[in-house]
Amino acid sequence: MNACVRAVVRAAVYHGIEVYGIMRGYSGMIKGEFVRMDSASVSNTVQRGGTILKSARSQKFTTKEGRQQAFDQLVNHGIEGLVAIGGNGTFTGASIFEHEFGIPTVGAPGTIDNDLYGTDYTIGYDTAVNTALEAIDKIRDTADSHDRCFFVEVMGRDSGYIAIPCAIGGGAEIVMVPETAMSVDAVIDTLQNSYSRHKTSFIVIVAEGEEEGNVHKVARRVKEALPQLDTRVTIVGHIQRGGSPTAADRLLASQLGIAAVEGLMNGMKNVMAGIVDRKLMYTPFQDTIYKRKVINQSFMRMVEILSV
Repeated sequence: MNACVRAVVRAAVYHGIEVYGIMRGYSGMIKGEFVRMDSASVSNTVQRGGTILKSARSQKFTTKEGRQQAFDQLVNHGIEGLVAIGGNGTFTGASIFEHEFGIPTVGAPGTIDNDLYGTDYTIGYDTAVNTALEAIDKIRDTADSHDRCFFVEVMGRDSGYIAIPCAIGGGAEIVMVPETAMSVDAVIDTLQNSYSRHKTSFIVIVAEGEEEGNVHKVARRVKEALPQLDTRVTIVGHIQRGGSPTAADRLLASQLGIAAVEGLMNGMKNVMAGIVDRKLMYTPFQDTIYKRKVINQSFMRMVEILSV
């Protein structure tokens, strides 16, 4: 997100617009935690993970009273438009806020899950995939050396967008994601068939939102059915949410930060800036919130073919 914050600030400065950073999102907006920013404020930040503006959930912003306090703070600071970096919750709040008080917002998609409709990639996604893949490569070494079956859980909430490229790039035999109906029985059959062909090490990638259950439950059921397998469970966890961003993420964040500022300048509101088929697009918040981004089924077929 820092690369996007940097782009927003410098685009505003470039166009002669006064810009403030709001600490801790809507929570800071309610409390008046505003920081005047200039070009120097974001120097040496593009390579840093996370966000220098911090992030926080705000239960109070879900109330009319809280949003009134936030609006009063914006008026006091002379703020006429907002750039919101986030996902469904952020954009839902921004849409309600604009409807009630008329403050226009243009969003930039900031979530490692890559599950927002209206953009091919979200800020942080590429970094998260590469972080998880690096861990999976190391796990593969252990699996191969010790003839083990590893069940590896990656993040993604209700989406398999992290799990699928990790499965393809990491050479996994199986991937379980919320978007497909792969049962544990199907996993057992696949592993049994591979084992009968004298394959002795396996990687099974499990998205955290998998409907068959968490990774421990899946591994336990497989072990019960195939006791001959030496199974292990690894949860990659929150390391996927940090670290120095990849070049692709820095470029995407910079492009969308500029697009958000220039969208506001052109009178846009309640839209998210995104990249679709390599083209800049502005998608209404209502679509990003309620329309579902579908998984490319050809990727699932790739996993099946490459695991033979």
